[in-house]
Amino acid sequence: MTFFFISHIFGAIVIPPEFIEEVLSRVDIVEIIEPRVALKKTGQNYSGLCPFHTEKTPSFSVSQEKQFYYCFGCQVSGSALKFLMEFERMEFIAAVEMLAERVGLEVPKSDHQASTETSRRRKTIFEILGQASAYYCEQLRAHPSKERAVGYLKNRGLSGEIARDFALGYSPPGWNNLYDTLANSNFERDLLIESGMVIENKDEDKTYDRFRERIMFPIRDLRGRTIAFGGRIIGDGKPKYLNSPETPVFHKGRELYGLFEARKRNAKLTRVMVVEGYMDVVALAQFGIGYSVATLGTATSKEHIDRLYRLVPQIVFSFDGDSAGRSAAWKALLVTLVAMSDGRSAKFLFLPDGDDPDTLIRKEGKDKFELRLERATPLDEFFFSNLESDLDMDSMEGKATLSKLAMPLLSSIPEGVFKQLMIDALAGKTGLEASRLIQAAGQGQNTATSRSARPPQGSPVYEKRVSEGPGLAELALSMLVQQPELSQEFEDSSYEQLRQNPDARFFGEIALAIRQHELLSPGLLLGHFQGKTEFKSLRSAMDQEQLLDVSELREEFKGTVSTLLDRFETQLKQELKKQLINKPFAELNPEERQLIRDNTNPKSQL
Repeated sequence: MTFFFISHIFGAIVIPPEFIEEVLSRVDIVEIIEPRVALKKTGQNYSGLCPFHTEKTPSFSVSQEKQFYYCFGCQVSGSALKFLMEFERMEFIAAVEMLAERVGLEVPKSDHQASTETSRRRKTIFEILGQASAYYCEQLRAHPSKERAVGYLKNRGLSGEIARDFALGYSPPGWNNLYDTLANSNFERDLLIESGMVIENKDEDKTYDRFRERIMFPIRDLRGRTIAFGGRIIGDGKPKYLNSPETPVFHKGRELYGLFEARKRNAKLTRVMVVEGYMDVVALAQFGIGYSVATLGTATSKEHIDRLYRLVPQIVFSFDGDSAGRSAAWKALLVTLVAMSDGRSAKFLFLPDGDDPDTLIRKEGKDKFELRLERATPLDEFFFSNLESDLDMDSMEGKATLSKLAMPLLSSIPEGVFKQLMIDALAGKTGLEASRLIQAAGQGQNTATSRSARPPQGSPVYEKRVSEGPGLAELALSMLVQQPELSQEFEDSSYEQLRQNPDARFFGEIALAIRQHELLSPGLLLGHFQGKTEFKSLRSAMDQEQLLDVSELREEFKGTVSTLLDRFETQLKQELKKQLINKPFAELNPEERQLIRDNTNPKSQL
């Protein structure tokens, strides 16, 4: 295995090769090269004049699918990492750090010995998972109780061929079947546990299989390596589906079930359909729709979207047609908007009541199902229909509200023709010129920075406004919704504490939602709560005039939240004191005695 060394005052430092693989799997080579070389879409690839030799006819080709560049003139080639090193004359470590920062990763720098051990453990975990997959496949073929599993698959219309393509397997009844098999291969016990395939009972110092009496769906990376499993119970047991835990080789927030199989079945993918379940993916492939993938029990993430758009120009999302399905679809739309560069498209397929992709394709067949895909709701149509659903678009108020809701979201779209067309569509609905909408949106974003008619902090007018205005929690909320990134000033634990305070519960919940869902703009925040009970309160908070300049807002927010936390802590202590005051002093523990002393010390009242 190759390692990359850099000089360090304490000796040789190593960047693990698996980290470099991780970075390159997340980065989009087109986004790295295009700001430095003028590229034009030509078929599946991008082309331009080679930056490494003089030419008049473009011979420099960039493949988004393969994440690779090649010049037919001078034969240079490589990855995004090599391009930065060659084009920018960057040192290796600097190039890695630049790419890692771009995808939100921190470069792990460790000594050679530790890195070698990490790589060895990862390699062994891959071996464990590979052997586990082979074991489950064999049990589906040969175990004495296989008939229940085989019968289940046949009842779902699945053939032996499709079961082989997806490496479907069977975990038989019993507590130690897989563990005994893997232990006989001399795998270390702690690595069997770390792989997620066996569970440790520390109290009894025993281990047992995680998956028992389930249909097994191996989750494979783009290289075809098994990285995790999903298991569907046979019968009525709980949980219905059980997934592998996160491990050194599996991160469910970025992986997609069926992506390896989709690429294997289609030499040139042009679109991918995102569904909710493993069985949906397999059933669709059985009936000829071999380009679907499923998220692994999580909402669609930005990493999912970025990964798919590197491979295909179109994504079709499949959701139930009920309110819960449309809410999930809206969240997927918000994540997709920020990736909607020109040349990309997204659609939303809302299923009939009581159907999922598995049942629907078995009833209708491939041709009718694909006709549904062709007629699926385009992103722009779903975007505007969802925002307009609670508005009176015949009134000026409705049109103004639509503009206020839509423009922050449209601002998140990458610059290009699609963004302009979306703004033009909004202009058509509101009767305002696109330039006026953009101007109004800019003024809205700059409202907090305007000093005109704003009393300075500390002035009598300011102090009067704060004392007569909303409570501290409402004040903190109004600042937060204007600049959601302020939520990063405190840890989740602080907001969890405030959620326990009836006076600050709503503020705490909104702050946590911003942090957990990365709703770092007013538009994304409103979009996330569209159709929910919190929506009107948020909109009201956003309409409040801010008295502070943006440069002062951060410190004021920190001070306000700190005061809320201090007051809540004092309130808790007072309540505890009331409970302790009638308790005999001899029965109090040292902390309780100190609390009584602190709250009865005359100096504490000064």
